[in-house]
Amino acid sequence: MDRSLTTSRPMPLRSPLTRSGTSLDRTLLTAGTLAGPVYIGLGLAQALLRPGFDITRHDLSLLANGELGWIQVGNFLLSGVLVIAGAMGLRNRLHAGRGRTWGPLLLAGYGLGLIGAGLFAADPAFGFPPGTPADANSISWHGLLHILTAALGFAALIGSCGVFTRRFAAQHQLGWSVYSVITGVVFLAGFIGVASGSGNSLSVLGFWIAVVLAWSWITAISVRYQRATRLD
Repeated sequence: MDRSLTTSRPMPLRSPLTRSGTSLDRTLLTAGTLAGPVYIGLGLAQALLRPGFDITRHDLSLLANGELGWIQVGNFLLSGVLVIAGAMGLRNRLHAGRGRTWGPLLLAGYGLGLIGAGLFAADPAFGFPPGTPADANSISWHGLLHILTAALGFAALIGSCGVFTRRFAAQHQLGWSVYSVITGVVFLAGFIGVASGSGNSLSVLGFWIAVVLAWSWITAISVRYQRATRLD
């Protein structure tokens, strides 16, 4: 008798429900990986092509103004939906350990903040769109709601970075823990700088850097857990 037939372990059977759940998680996490490239790609394309926009003086929110403002509004809404989808995928994949609830939940809060920022446009400022006075500083009701929803979304993102920092530290994954805490700290500093309302180049460029770093973190986290689904 072939002893290999008696000693080999049977292959685990996966129910159709389990397979469909894993496929759904992979799809949701794929959405999370796309959120950053979509937001940054569309944002930079507009920043470089729209007349009057100065990347050293204007933040992306101002692109929601003018005849082509619908592009940035769509960018906010689409990116927000993709982030929420990615957060749902993360929630499904984090089966145990610290932060399995609050990490994805706060990340979804950032997605909601993006949607709010798209629904309520920022006020024209610092000469954009063309024709806007350089010293324009009035705040409309939708401009106020834009600031509020964006601030709440930013706070949620920073909180998510903090939660994942603790989770990775508890799992002794130093690289991921450091990456998460640096992302949160840099984004907080960038937000404080741009929230000062000065419009100076240093604060605006600092916030651009913080935004790119934050989106790269969201993409990296989504890719990390998306790859884990392939092992299931």
